[in-house]
Amino acid sequence: MASASRPSTPLAQVLNSLLKQEHELSLFSRELPGPLAAEVAEVDPEAGRLALEVNAGGREIERVQVDGTLTLDIESRRPGEAAGHEVYSIHQVTTRMLKIDSGTYLLDCQLPATVFKKESRGDIRIPFILGMQVRVGLEIFRHEPSVSGLLRNLSRGGCMVDIEMADSVALAAGQAVPGVTLVFPNDESFHAEGRIAHLRPFGKHGRAVVGIQFMNLERAQSERLFHFVAEAEREAIYLCGINDKVAGHSSLFIPGAKENKLVQREDQVRRKRARRSPMLGGVLEIAHQAQQGLMFMKNHRRFPEEMLYDGADALLYMLGQDRKAFLYALAFLRDEPGWVRHAVQVAGQLADLLLLRDPHAPQVREAVAGTLLHTLGKPLLISEALPSLKPHMKPHQKEILKGHVTTLLRQLDALGWEPGPTCRDVLENANERLDGSGYPAGKRGDELSELVCLVSVIKVINKLTHECNGVAPRAPLDAYRWVNDRPEAYDKTVLVEYIQHYGLYPIGSLAKFSGGFLAWIMDVDAKGMPCQVNVIKNLAFRDTNIDSVLTSGDFMQIGKLEGVVNPADYAIPPIQH
Repeated sequence: MASASRPSTPLAQVLNSLLKQEHELSLFSRELPGPLAAEVAEVDPEAGRLALEVNAGGREIERVQVDGTLTLDIESRRPGEAAGHEVYSIHQVTTRMLKIDSGTYLLDCQLPATVFKKESRGDIRIPFILGMQVRVGLEIFRHEPSVSGLLRNLSRGGCMVDIEMADSVALAAGQAVPGVTLVFPNDESFHAEGRIAHLRPFGKHGRAVVGIQFMNLERAQSERLFHFVAEAEREAIYLCGINDKVAGHSSLFIPGAKENKLVQREDQVRRKRARRSPMLGGVLEIAHQAQQGLMFMKNHRRFPEEMLYDGADALLYMLGQDRKAFLYALAFLRDEPGWVRHAVQVAGQLADLLLLRDPHAPQVREAVAGTLLHTLGKPLLISEALPSLKPHMKPHQKEILKGHVTTLLRQLDALGWEPGPTCRDVLENANERLDGSGYPAGKRGDELSELVCLVSVIKVINKLTHECNGVAPRAPLDAYRWVNDRPEAYDKTVLVEYIQHYGLYPIGSLAKFSGGFLAWIMDVDAKGMPCQVNVIKNLAFRDTNIDSVLTSGDFMQIGKLEGVVNPADYAIPPIQH
């Protein structure tokens, strides 16, 4: 795609830089609940023309254009380089759409003539391109930890910030932001108040972009901001080669030792993520879709029904393709927010158990959809009174959180979406217990369906085997004993069924062996004993990681199985397989 000579226009320079690397493209419209993946069919950077092929999965997308335009997001990776990750958004891309078949479209895109966008106020918006990187801290609630992100563009009126999707749950358009702090590579910084102008998902890897308008700027702040915008423009001009008189980098973008260390650490994380298995990638996409759906509900006042059932169908498909690989991938959502991790893991195990009971279970799709959705009320409750869903909540905050079921049902009603009977059963009753100790209605025994009894056992075991409100996770055997000791609240026959299928050493658990080795359990035999593991650590050399898959015939190398342990006790980060 890239020509041998230097591209003649700034836009051509940027496109060549991004597209010649490993990259992903996606289209965004406010009519879509999430980004739509696209592939380059033809590119002419010099003419600013890009032809894209889009597989819409059977959806009709002709109406997603707003005023005949879309937003094009490009995410590029440069393996082996420290600053190996770059994103670029091109707004108001004029497109002509041609439907090729029932699910495939060809989009002829005419890109803007310049990389610099002129805003309605006359200001120039500077895109952060070709390696420009500035860190951002957003103070969402006063006296609470800031949300970290990266600057994607800057003008005298505001900026766009790239953040983790998980950090977007507390944000909504129109919301005041008490503090916006920009930290440049040379450690100079700028601080101001702001207001969220818009918020949307970005790409397929759990990111979101937040448009922020600067507010209440004093004269000194405005002058300092003008300086930073001018220097950012100078850096972009230099990188694009627009003006030969600009002979070097702006001093703002020459990194100091602190920035270099941060970049190296981030590059290590990116390398690990690049090794994810396709199955884990698919499970993560379901988790990200749940968060995108939340954002769509809050900012567009519509329920993303299609996205919900796409997630349910994808989950069932992966389970059908390779059950054990799916269960293994499910276990490694520890880095996702608790509410979405719990929903996806419980939905996955529910689907597994229902299909083991009956491969043609008629209600499984609706049950999975309801389970994926049933915790969504929790992030809807985030406010000054409940600024976070992270551990160590105060007692009154735990009481607020119990309102998540009614909050979600009220929100669905306000959006005009009516769940089916099975889906509603899960939404309303997943947190009820046989003895009436559950919530929100304190229902008992015969008031609860067989499906809800199954869901409640899966949920409580999932809760007990993961850290919750600062309480360390239990080993599977301890969790089973805890549930078994409460037959008045949980159906013991369901517990027995669960243990029969998942055993004392569930796939995805971290096992410790007598030789001092830690290993993820990848597969178990007919007796529930591990028969394949991924060895990741020799505790005699804690600073060294291992990545070695062994089958039971080679277990003599690592010793006898001692039991399941908590990864946090050994500082084991979330797996990236």
